[in-house]
Amino acid sequence: MKKARVCHFTSVHNSNDIRIFHKECVSLAQAGFEVYLIAPNSENKEEQGVHIVNGSTSNRKRMSRMFFTTREVYKKAKSLECDIYHFHDPELLPFAKKLKRHGKKVIYDVHEDLPKQVMDKHWIPKFMRKLISSFVERYEARVARKIDAVVSVNVPICKRFEKVNKHVHMIANYPLLSEIEYLQKLDAKKVKGQLCYVGGLFPTRGIKQLVQAMDFVDAKLILAGNFSTQEFEAEVRQLPGWRNVDYRGYVNRNEIVNILATSSIGLVTLLPTLSYVESLPIKMFEYMASGIPMVASNFELWSELIETDVCGICVDPSDPKAIGEAVNTLLDNPNKAAQLGTTGRKLVIEKYNWGLEEQKLLEIYEHL
Repeated sequence: MKKARVCHFTSVHNSNDIRIFHKECVSLAQAGFEVYLIAPNSENKEEQGVHIVNGSTSNRKRMSRMFFTTREVYKKAKSLECDIYHFHDPELLPFAKKLKRHGKKVIYDVHEDLPKQVMDKHWIPKFMRKLISSFVERYEARVARKIDAVVSVNVPICKRFEKVNKHVHMIANYPLLSEIEYLQKLDAKKVKGQLCYVGGLFPTRGIKQLVQAMDFVDAKLILAGNFSTQEFEAEVRQLPGWRNVDYRGYVNRNEIVNILATSSIGLVTLLPTLSYVESLPIKMFEYMASGIPMVASNFELWSELIETDVCGICVDPSDPKAIGEAVNTLLDNPNKAAQLGTTGRKLVIEKYNWGLEEQKLLEIYEHL
């Protein structure tokens, strides 16, 4: 029996996104589905069995993207006349309803808790955040009630959508088994005293505190990613701890894997915003897959995983000295650090890997 024709579409993420392309689209293609991925500023090509289609060629700012790029991406998606449409951005919610009116099966992939994110957005005036957050939550629920399935990355988000849709599934953003195997082969290349953080460089991600922590540590921090603003980058570069930072800027997936493979400690000390305290960042599991211990924020959910499973140290993310002391504890006790890293990797191989999540995704598609 011929498999369904599937379209993943996004107006925000690039076509090389680790969750959308490398995990979901590639898994579906390998399972025999005819898979298309529409993303802005992409090259039209076929890669690993996935047909990548350029959805828009412009580099618009936030509001312009929400009004124009979304329409362009939707038109490309609709023109393919697929059986199942899987979208990844809340700004595409209005088009989910249109696709349902055309008799299509629709899946909403909720990467982050948008109502809580709104409460943390610095560019939204504070007096408007609660009102906008409430509106966003109601609108998401209204659309989710009418579509075929919702998938998300953690339990709290899933519970919110279970109130309005019977077909809600947690598809966690765990590492690929192929990357875990590759990282194991590179263990001998680990550099003592090399710390790493890879991802968006925003104030709420504790980047300033990480750099300040380098005042207390005799080590080098590899920092890879784009700063949220030029002003924030200039502020961070003025900190004394910057002398111990190796800034790489934006790096591709292969470079990320090599940074993880050569580092001896991973850092993920996000600040306690409403959206972060209930999240489980992919970075945590990538550090575990790399066989390295982590220094992480002491959120209840994170501490339960990290300290119960004994794969890292949790600290107050707003305290640079505490971050530095945790790093020094690991640097001064290499045997303990190695044991934490070994435990983390074992957990990923047994429990926290994409191979297990892939089966859930395929079951959803087979049901649809």
